[in-house]
Amino acid sequence: MTGRLNSAQPYVLGLFRIVVGLLFACHGAASLFGLLGGADGNGGTVETGTWPGWYAAVIELVGGTLVLLGLGTRAAAFICSGAMAYAYFKVHQPTGLWPKENSGEGAAMFCWAFLLLVFTGSGAFGLDRLFAKRSATTGERSPQHTPVTA
Repeated sequence: MTGRLNSAQPYVLGLFRIVVGLLFACHGAASLFGLLGGADGNGGTVETGTWPGWYAAVIELVGGTLVLLGLGTRAAAFICSGAMAYAYFKVHQPTGLWPKENSGEGAAMFCWAFLLLVFTGSGAFGLDRLFAKRSATTGERSPQHTPVTA
């Protein structure tokens, strides 16, 4: 059974990356364009250039889209993870110690999910893999991608 689970790992990791990237990009789109209820739940947007809201929304939209596509996954996930760590400690944590009491559960989960992707890479279905295969067929050396196992 372990062998079967290990063989499915790149595909499940790819689906995980797609879902996390899509959800994160939706947060950015809501804040920047008022989609999906907007930043305030009533279709509102964050004011352009305001710190940290507008910059966070740009990171959410661009970073989430890059992670969703599996393009520059590790770098994009690193930036997204840092943005969520900042959001947790500067916005949520001062109002309470635990994520449940300070409404920081989403920020904490995104932070750790993106940190996982920094170390695992894009998994299956990512443009990173497509470009790595393409460069390998043209004679360039591509890095060895092996699944992380416990």
